[in-house]
Amino acid sequence: MNMCDDIARILYTEEQLAEIVGRIGRQISEDYRDKNLLMVSVLKGSLMFMADLMRAVTIPCAIDFLSVSSYGGGTASSGVVRILKDLDNPLEGKDLLVVEDILDSGVTLSFLLKNLSARNPHSIRLCTLLDKPERRRVEIRPDYVGAEVPDEFIVGYGLDYAERYRNLPYIGVLKPKVYAG
Repeated sequence: MNMCDDIARILYTEEQLAEIVGRIGRQISEDYRDKNLLMVSVLKGSLMFMADLMRAVTIPCAIDFLSVSSYGGGTASSGVVRILKDLDNPLEGKDLLVVEDILDSGVTLSFLLKNLSARNPHSIRLCTLLDKPERRRVEIRPDYVGAEVPDEFIVGYGLDYAERYRNLPYIGVLKPKVYAG
């Protein structure tokens, strides 16, 4: 089976993603010049974006990883957020940039930002590769956005369905027959 056969259409090619990541990286480099930047990747989805983004940032920075879950194996957030892997280092005095693959309902990220804010970082901002505002259930606005996407089930470049399709080098819309019924 070729997983590309499950894609209805490609939203962002590898080349388009590289342009988006480069643009965000340049902006972050400018905004965080002379700051104590700590980029925190929200695993697993943001892994590919984070890897490319940190290479596009031209200023000194540290990285860390956090893993949360609110989906289980389904296509919609359960609304219950669990931290599966916490940060390795304290946040006090850091200029924290949370790096996420997609901002959808906002439930998970809202919980996460409140949790991280309580740890006294110097500042906290949110960077998301993709924004899906039609699905928002809580008030949350990202500081850096790669692109706005339609309310469709998308996979690739770290985004998954049931832990599959993350390794696609592009972002595409998953055919409904794959996840329906």
